[in-house]
Amino acid sequence: MNDISRRTIIQTTGTAVAATIYGLASGPIDASDDRPRQKLKIIVVGAHPDDPETGCGGTMARYSGEGHDVAALYLTRGEAGIGGKSHDEAARIRTGELEQACQILGARALFAGQIDGQAEVTNSRYNELRKVVESEQPDVLFAQWPIDHHRDHRATSLLVYDAWLRMSKRPALYYYEVYSGVQTQLFHPTDYVDITATEGRKRAATMAHASQNPEHLYKLHDLMNQFRGKEFGCKYAEGFVRHVQGPSISDLS
Repeated sequence: MNDISRRTIIQTTGTAVAATIYGLASGPIDASDDRPRQKLKIIVVGAHPDDPETGCGGTMARYSGEGHDVAALYLTRGEAGIGGKSHDEAARIRTGELEQACQILGARALFAGQIDGQAEVTNSRYNELRKVVESEQPDVLFAQWPIDHHRDHRATSLLVYDAWLRMSKRPALYYYEVYSGVQTQLFHPTDYVDITATEGRKRAATMAHASQNPEHLYKLHDLMNQFRGKEFGCKYAEGFVRHVQGPSISDLS
């Protein structure tokens, strides 16, 4: 049986017990502990501003808190996301919001240059996203679920999957959920992250998206965080599905 130590972040469930698949300190790193730690580069890809934050915000905060390089890659800048505003106006407002959210989570913001509500899956768009991802050389990719209700989410998932294939499946690939049961369909996690210690930062990052009715937005995700926490046996958790043809995060530690 694998022990679940204080250094655990992502864990996977088994038929009887939860087994550790990746070790990182869940609290401040002990300065007297000089064991070498590999610094990971992690990219969370989302179709719109607020997708990475609401789906993975607690996990992003945990990794950045441990000194890892965390980036949120936004397919669009939310151009169609504010009623009564032009695309340029909405993009400016929502870019400011996502930058504040990333600061709260300790993440960098990256952009793929597509337009909200008009996401394309073409040869040129495949190549565009792949170039962005390859330039970062991530160890871990978090992608949206391929059968989400929103077509931009589905397009994002396909673009990330193609980039991963073109990278010979080198990064660990995990899928995340948003509005589970409403947006994300048929999602059954293989892996969990206990975000009890970072739920407050996830909440604050969501609230940074002031143009998106964040109180309602977070209410839905708060229920999801609690439900995944009950499944995993903690107060708050985020659930993920790992693509088994790539490495697990434990293979990288």
